[in-house]
Amino acid sequence: DVTKRICTAAEMKFYFSSFMGTKSADAQFLKPNINCNLTSWIPGCEPGWACTVPQNQQVDLKNSKDFPDRTRDSKPCCAGFFCPRGLTCMIPCPLGSYCPSAKLNKTTGSCDPYSYQLPPGNPNHTCGGADVWAGVASSDEIFCSAGSYCPTTTKKVQCGKGHYCRQGSTEQTACFKLSTCNPNTDTQDMHIYGFMLIGALSLVLIVFYNCSDQVITTRYERLAKSRERAAKSARETAQARQRWKVAKDAAKKHASGLQKQLSRTFSRKSDSALPPRPKNEPRNLTDMVKSLDENPDSHSGFDMAIGDKNIKKQMPKAKQLHTKSQIFKYAYGQLEKEKAMEQKQQNLTFSGVISMATDVETKTRPTIEVAFKDLTITLKHKNKHLMRRVTGKILPGRITAVMGPSGAGKTTFLSAVTGKIRGCLMSGFILINGRPDPINCYKKIIGFVPQDDIVHGNLTVEENLRFSARCRLSEDLPKADKVLVVERVIESLGLQAVRDSLVGTVEKRGISGGQRKRVNVGLEMVMEPSLLILDEPTSGLDSSSSNLLIKALRRESLEGVNVCMVVHQPSYTLYKMFDDLVLLAKGGLTVYHGPVKKVEDYFASFGITVPERVTPPDHFIDILEGITKPGVPGLTVEQLPVRWMLHNGYPVPPDMLQLCDEISAASKGNNSAGSAGPEPAYAASDLKKKETLEEHSQSNFFSGQDLSNRRTPGVAKQFRYFFGRIGKQRLREAQLQAADYLILLVAGACLGTLSKVKGDTFGYYGYMYTVIAVSLLCKIAALRSFTMDRLQYKRERESGMSSLAYFLSKDTVDHFNTLVKPMVFLSMFYSFSNPRSTFFDNYLVLLCLTYCVTGIAYVFAIFLQPSQAQLWCVLLPVVLTLIANQGKDDKFGKLFSGYCYPSWALEAFLIANAERF
Repeated sequence: DVTKRICTAAEMKFYFSSFMGTKSADAQFLKPNINCNLTSWIPGCEPGWACTVPQNQQVDLKNSKDFPDRTRDSKPCCAGFFCPRGLTCMIPCPLGSYCPSAKLNKTTGSCDPYSYQLPPGNPNHTCGGADVWAGVASSDEIFCSAGSYCPTTTKKVQCGKGHYCRQGSTEQTACFKLSTCNPNTDTQDMHIYGFMLIGALSLVLIVFYNCSDQVITTRYERLAKSRERAAKSARETAQARQRWKVAKDAAKKHASGLQKQLSRTFSRKSDSALPPRPKNEPRNLTDMVKSLDENPDSHSGFDMAIGDKNIKKQMPKAKQLHTKSQIFKYAYGQLEKEKAMEQKQQNLTFSGVISMATDVETKTRPTIEVAFKDLTITLKHKNKHLMRRVTGKILPGRITAVMGPSGAGKTTFLSAVTGKIRGCLMSGFILINGRPDPINCYKKIIGFVPQDDIVHGNLTVEENLRFSARCRLSEDLPKADKVLVVERVIESLGLQAVRDSLVGTVEKRGISGGQRKRVNVGLEMVMEPSLLILDEPTSGLDSSSSNLLIKALRRESLEGVNVCMVVHQPSYTLYKMFDDLVLLAKGGLTVYHGPVKKVEDYFASFGITVPERVTPPDHFIDILEGITKPGVPGLTVEQLPVRWMLHNGYPVPPDMLQLCDEISAASKGNNSAGSAGPEPAYAASDLKKKETLEEHSQSNFFSGQDLSNRRTPGVAKQFRYFFGRIGKQRLREAQLQAADYLILLVAGACLGTLSKVKGDTFGYYGYMYTVIAVSLLCKIAALRSFTMDRLQYKRERESGMSSLAYFLSKDTVDHFNTLVKPMVFLSMFYSFSNPRSTFFDNYLVLLCLTYCVTGIAYVFAIFLQPSQAQLWCVLLPVVLTLIANQGKDDKFGKLFSGYCYPSWALEAFLIANAERF
């Protein structure tokens, strides 16, 4: 009658519902039912015993609603079944369990191998079968023991040599080759596979990094050779051109003398006797040389004579160039032409510039004129003026130097002009080309060189400049012209010798400080700006480097660029290279704004003269600083800004009107005092006309649409440029990557050794430590993606580069670590812990975990300071893992565990192991 003793669906549902809904300590006590309750408790209700139904009663095992009346013929539970306390039926034991009949242990009084005892007061009651369906987390007494396998629920066999049997096995599993398995063991020693996997990974990574580095090095060497050949060819062409010119001049001179001699010899002969001359035949040697000059292609023999076969070849257009050699030949050919014209026009006068413009094709840039009126900047909450009533213009094609003592607001002035001022109240207005357009509308053609050298230290000089040119020059500009721009900047800044050298960082030495400063300036020059603002570009440079830099900026100004810079203590040579001067006093008040050549006359008009062997700006700054006295009776430093206002007819602030009386008293008897000086940027009558623009300008200065008429590369192209740059940076940071992998290896080996997977926990504690360790290590490593170059990103974003392309490229490159790091960790952890789940299951969970924590690290790196981000990356994995361990019974854990990524990872790990039972 076994079928009449087996539980129906209703009884099984009753048991498992009680089992799942009760704490583990009370799992053996079931709720009362019709067969076992307080009024009816038969022997079949005891653990390990069961009853049957009446003989004439039919039992529907699929019935999930009604309990059958099962109270007759109480007997011990059959082997291979378990009979819980409080039920009178038998439930089949699952495969992988071992449910033999129990035997009484007279020493302990319990029924072995189970833990229940016989009921008191019934001497005829004996031990039955199994009594409980135990969850693996609470008991393992009905499972086949480790080191043995159970083909049926009533038979147990010891595991043989070369095989291993985990707890609950139905058959023995053969060990892998190269692994060791002793008899009666439940695991196999797979350490050899872990070392093989990490060896293979190391080999692949080493080959990848070395080959990539070798490919980059070989490519650079090939480009350097191509560049050298192109430069050599360009120099030879220029020399041939020079020889051609010399030969042509000599031929003209010789032809002129020979013509005079022939004219005297044949003056007496009549031309009528000569045969008729062809129409295009030259009349004499002068005409022949002129014809040779106008059409050199028809005189190839003469070209061969002077040794220049290539001079008659026409240079192809930039759009027709495709190979590197063609592009370099074009670029260096243009540079040699420009050098020749500069040599011809040494003084760079206006007529010389016109001559250069007619001889060499130059691309015109859109001009930007910046005018400002009553520009006043005040600190919020402090009511302190950083700048006050600054009025003037900075003009295209001129170099304007901003000077003054410390605290005069020089950098603040540049920040206001470029729209970078933050945290301050600004009044007055700024006009761009006479219109109140927002300055950000022109950011694609505005270059700003910060005071600090914000460049990428793990890129070479050329890579820094080329990347800036690619992303910021016009998308329609041919590649050959972009190369020409970069080569021209490298040539003008004197960076040829270090073009392939890494810029360097604080930890790793690179190029010198002066060269780094020039690279900082070159990043803005390669985008061909119309307005170039520089904050102390000559600070830290020697005189020769400063002279080279100012000459490069002078060349930019000759192309119509509006150059404005803050300068400290320039030499007299540099001072004379400036066109205009803005001299500020403390508090941001203007003392002088006009041409450099008129500044001495202006100050001399009220008695301030420059001593011999003293640079004029140094003398004026010493006066403004209070180091040197003005040397004029009744003249004070506070009067100088007011004198400038009175000289130009600007309104004087009310709190400075008393200085006007002092100036009037000091100026009596000297009617010409203050009459010399530059023309004002705005006449007094013009100021009133422009008052209506002030409110409109203030509201629109920091926002608006693009008016630069330059279409830079889109997000897709910038993503490609960013991806290539970041890939090179990662290859040059191979030591950091290797350190990350080594730490993961050590962590995997330690955790795998300390957290052997036990049958009663599914390896829970080992996986818990794994979640903490992997989260911590991957987050700390991912912080470097956005904290190492935060300043560089800010500069590139403000210049108009795409933040989306920057982020996507960083994330794409980090996918390599996301794929490799779980494999590196598992190569040690899996071989040492030997869990039930497969390697692929563990890898898939760790892959998702790594991707998740990398995204969290991105958030910390972007929105927090580096120290705070590191602290959060350490605390968050620990705190969230503790929350995930609270369990569903705890209110706090039940509320937050569903939103913690450690709980998701732990559930995935445990399910992967539980499915293998």
